[in-house]
Amino acid sequence: MIQLLELSLLRGPQQLLNQADLTLHSGWKVGIIGANGVGKSSLFKLLLGELQLDAGELKMSGNQTIAHMAQEVHNNDRTVLDCVLDGDKNLREIQQQLAIAEQEHQAERIGELHAQLDNVDGYTAESRAQQLLNGLGFASDDAQRNVSDLSGGWRIRLNLAKALMCRSDILLLDEPTNHLDLDATVWLETWLKNYQGTLLLISHDRDFLDQVVDHIVHMHSAKLDIYKGQYSAFELAKAERLAQQQVQYEKQQQRIAEIEQFVTRFKAKASKAKQAQSRVKELERMEVISAAHIDSPFTFTFPSSKKVSDPLLSIRKADCGYGDTSILKQVTLILEPGSRIGLLGPNGAGKSTLIKTLVGDIPQLNGERIAGEHLKVGYFSQHQLEALDLEASALEHIMRLSPKSTDQQVRNYLGSFGFFGDDAFTPVKKFSGGEKARVALALIAWQKPNLLLLDEPTNHLDLEVRHALTMAMQEFSGAVILVSHDRHLLRNTVDEFLLVANGTVSEFNGDLSDYQNWLSEQRRNLSPTKMLSRENKSLSADQKKEQKRLAAERRNQLRPLKNKISKLEKELDKLQLELSQFEILLSDPTIYDAEHKQTLKKALADQGSSKSSLEEVEMDWMSSLEELEEIEAMLDQ
Repeated sequence: MIQLLELSLLRGPQQLLNQADLTLHSGWKVGIIGANGVGKSSLFKLLLGELQLDAGELKMSGNQTIAHMAQEVHNNDRTVLDCVLDGDKNLREIQQQLAIAEQEHQAERIGELHAQLDNVDGYTAESRAQQLLNGLGFASDDAQRNVSDLSGGWRIRLNLAKALMCRSDILLLDEPTNHLDLDATVWLETWLKNYQGTLLLISHDRDFLDQVVDHIVHMHSAKLDIYKGQYSAFELAKAERLAQQQVQYEKQQQRIAEIEQFVTRFKAKASKAKQAQSRVKELERMEVISAAHIDSPFTFTFPSSKKVSDPLLSIRKADCGYGDTSILKQVTLILEPGSRIGLLGPNGAGKSTLIKTLVGDIPQLNGERIAGEHLKVGYFSQHQLEALDLEASALEHIMRLSPKSTDQQVRNYLGSFGFFGDDAFTPVKKFSGGEKARVALALIAWQKPNLLLLDEPTNHLDLEVRHALTMAMQEFSGAVILVSHDRHLLRNTVDEFLLVANGTVSEFNGDLSDYQNWLSEQRRNLSPTKMLSRENKSLSADQKKEQKRLAAERRNQLRPLKNKISKLEKELDKLQLELSQFEILLSDPTIYDAEHKQTLKKALADQGSSKSSLEEVEMDWMSSLEELEEIEAMLDQ
């Protein structure tokens, strides 16, 4: 159990927690949410003993192993595999003692240590470590590479693998999906669902939270509010709480007005002075209820260029790659106004390569490229953040694009991206990753593109900014190509998917659920039994005929179940569409006005009903998928 009792925490002048209370029970999977800078990572440091509380009490069950995901890995010459194995400290201690015992020929001690090694599954440690690396997108030969050879993003993945390798009672993960692609994110979800300890997860990925956690802790206003359920349940509970809070606030404001009016009228009259004084004391005792701030501070849009070409951009029979190395071959892609495309595909398959080719950052190796006369590209990638002038402010970045704009015009514009007051003049070097990402998005929007090319735009963005980005992309009238591990963003902003895999780019006829099934199929195809069957290329004609007959039998066995899954997926799409419509309705501030009380009540009730139905259908869908996978695995044996 973890308990915070009237706990206060300061970082410099900032009050992160003020007499906060929180109780988390063993085995809970808890999502920690809140705006960037509110103190979520500091809370983790407090639990790790790296920060001292300023008041109150922190209670934790003793003798528990805490694993956490470090945010950086220093250069070293250890191999990737060794670094992951270091995560299991107990294993490493036994191995070290065993090496000493063998060196000193202590036979009895060697036997004891081998027994201990067996107890901690030491003989399967390398296999487990390799599975973690594979799940997180490392290639099989990466295990023997030196850590110093990895880029920053891959070192973050390595830190995650190391944390998962630890035999822990409590696991602390701080935005683990930031440097993962969609494939690795889906794999991590499955791993965390099976984790037996207590999980505390900082994340701004709503789909990821919905899949993994059973409680939400909302960190805001130096307080910690806990909600039972997944993130979607938190959103519903928060909306209800805000509605109730608004009613209480309005009642209190009415009472305050009545008291002030009474005091003003009668404080000079001796006969009423006592009553007036009591009203003043009532005002002093009254705990002020804050107005329900339901509006996001971020209200930006992506205005599109008035002049548009059709098509905006096209490439035909193009090979894409670097130098003489072709990663994608014979790519044909025509981008028309209104195209909204999501790119799917395994890590390293070439999604970023395709986007960089479309931008023009890397030249096509061959083929045809035609840019429309009025093409204006808005390009976002992590490289764009690195290209920002660290000494310049957000305002200076905009002014360089439009020197004739006034300071006030630019400051008003930057306010929609959450840069208020002096923030507009602050050098970028002082900004967090999320703030730099907002600067990059502001620069893109200012230039009014008609083609958005976005490569993982949500890294470092909190939930409020992600919501604003989703809304802005929905309203954008130009074309969009998006690479993202944020399924909520993909689901709500693109109309079609392209699959980038095996050196080609092709239309993907399905949704994100179908893509997850495709990934599962790819993993099964790489199983040892499948690899052996691939190597057996000397089948006779009769053997090949028998194989085809067995394959047909398998398809017939699976057809009813596949039909059921298809029907469930259509029902899921319908329910998800309903919920997205409720989200749009509930994001309108006016619905929380008193005159719309009944509309709000009905909307919340209908939203709750749709979510319950969605959960039931999802449960049926998941169990059906598991049944399908079990049958397919059995048939493959």
